Amino acid sequence: MRKQRHSADATFSGDTTGGRVQLTLSGRLGVETVGRLWPDVRRVLEAKGIQSLALDASGVEYCDGAGMALFVYVRRAAARLGVELSIGGLKDDFAGMLDLYPEATFEEQPPETKGVRDFIEEVGMVFAETVCGWRDHVAFLGELTVAMFKTLLHPAGLRIKDFLSVAEASGARALPIIGMLGFLIGLIMAFQGAVLMAQFGAEIYIADFVGMSITRELGPLITAIIVAGRTGSAFAAELGTMKVNEEIDAFTTMGLDPVRFLVVPRVLAATLMTPLLAIFANLFGMAGGAVVMRGLGFPLVTYVNRVVAVVSAVDFMGGLVKALVFGLLISTAGCLCGLRTGEGASAVGNSATRAVVSSIVMIVIADGLFAVAFYFLGI
Repeated sequence: MRKQRHSADATFSGDTTGGRVQLTLSGRLGVETVGRLWPDVRRVLEAKGIQSLALDASGVEYCDGAGMALFVYVRRAAARLGVELSIGGLKDDFAGMLDLYPEATFEEQPPETKGVRDFIEEVGMVFAETVCGWRDHVAFLGELTVAMFKTLLHPAGLRIKDFLSVAEASGARALPIIGMLGFLIGLIMAFQGAVLMAQFGAEIYIADFVGMSITRELGPLITAIIVAGRTGSAFAAELGTMKVNEEIDAFTTMGLDPVRFLVVPRVLAATLMTPLLAIFANLFGMAGGAVVMRGLGFPLVTYVNRVVAVVSAVDFMGGLVKALVFGLLISTAGCLCGLRTGEGASAVGNSATRAVVSSIVMIVIADGLFAVAFYFLGI
């Protein structure tokens, strides 16, 4: 079988008579020609019963990287078929280029299998990274405590403009989403309670259920999750961008403490705004429960009196204390992830993701500790 192909200035011919493959390449082997020659070369090499492979390259006048790729492909095909390859007539310049691609470079490596040792190593690495992360967090809390103490001793050092800007972004601008979610949560809780209470003819206790769950648990928790998604990620992205742009290094070079000038205003603003947002969420949650109670035929005054009688000041303040602690955890986690931002295009996004995830984890842990503490305190 003979094949001959003329492509621009390149010529290819193949002969597979008697199990002996004879390939002849000539002309200019470049990007413009190799792409059209390659399918013909492959069809010749896929013929069955190949016993020997000879490549005549004496007529090759020009060869670039694409031509070298064709030679490497022929060499790998010979190795795959287990036949002896002979390349004749290749000019010294082209032979030197081909020597830059040794066969060992293209040997197929068997896939690595992970054993028990690799699994143990991965578990150990994850555990070590977690411990180092908590250690960094504790160290950062120490630096933040010192900076807060200095700010209390010298209030003039607090950047009021930054504090008010962060308070507006994390507080006032979050009111619409907090109000909407609080209303929907109160509405959903009331409807869920109505299904249960209707079995016993005790729909009036929906007010108790909504009031206690919103003020003690759901109001602060929903507020904290929203603050983590909005404010915590924003802190991480802002400080991470400054870290990537070496602005934080410039602060240090000028003798300024980045924690005091960048972190303290953000932590104070977010910590103080979170309880206020929780109050807003509580009010709208109560409003959602009131809508359901009105739909069931209860007058609004009955609902209000029942909520006032059931929800005590201790329950209300307990929820605000939770929100205060949640705000502190969220702001510190966001700032820490921002200051620990690495290098690269995805570093800022990774920092924002870590800030949200770590904030939510710490919120859940802190909420569990509050539940245990309130139980033993009888609150």
